[in-house]
Amino acid sequence: MDREIDIFLKRLSYAAITIASLTLLLLFLQTPDTCIPRDAPLKPHLRFPKSTCDFTLTRSHLPTHKKNTRLWSTRHWINRLQSFTDLFSPLRDLGLLRNHSKVLCLSAGAGHEVMSISNLGVEDVTGVEVIESPPLVSRADPHNLPFFDGAFDFAFTAHFDEALFPSRYASEMERMVRPGGACLVLVEECGVGEVKDVVSLFRNSRLFESRNVSLSGIRMTSILLRTIKSPPSS
Repeated sequence: MDREIDIFLKRLSYAAITIASLTLLLLFLQTPDTCIPRDAPLKPHLRFPKSTCDFTLTRSHLPTHKKNTRLWSTRHWINRLQSFTDLFSPLRDLGLLRNHSKVLCLSAGAGHEVMSISNLGVEDVTGVEVIESPPLVSRADPHNLPFFDGAFDFAFTAHFDEALFPSRYASEMERMVRPGGACLVLVEECGVGEVKDVVSLFRNSRLFESRNVSLSGIRMTSILLRTIKSPPSS
């Protein structure tokens, strides 16, 4: 009895393997080499790979300047750029942003703030981020900036909330600004107590003003500080 069962199971296994093999062969024969119909009209400016494993053709890459031109013309970019312009314009009236000012933007992302300040007539604007975004933003760690002490007149960040080490971030930001210069920090909208907590991290600056602002529709608190002396070298 056991021998008959063993023979039956072996035959069943052979049958299953045969069916699976035939199914795979049928699928292979019916799968087209390309998604383009064989009778499609030829287009001399387009070339398609013969199969999904064809590596002889490489994708064409847009030059950086063309990518940037597309990006900078989008509605999202233009609207966000205007938000930064509305934020920075009053600083010109305060004399904190002049044409000859040297400005540093930390955690500058794609560079909206860099472009906005440049459009206001400031000639020397440097943007830094962990991942570069040329030509507006260069690669640098905001917690360990590669600049001399007091190299800038004005420093700005809209991403202080995202700092891994807020104290170190504040220290480096403050170190970059000359005595009498200014630091502008944007944080999530908060009250007086939270503003004092942020200001306390800037040990060589004093609070100039704080106010609630809107950046691309997001409610935030703007904290403006003036440096009062050169921070000690670390």
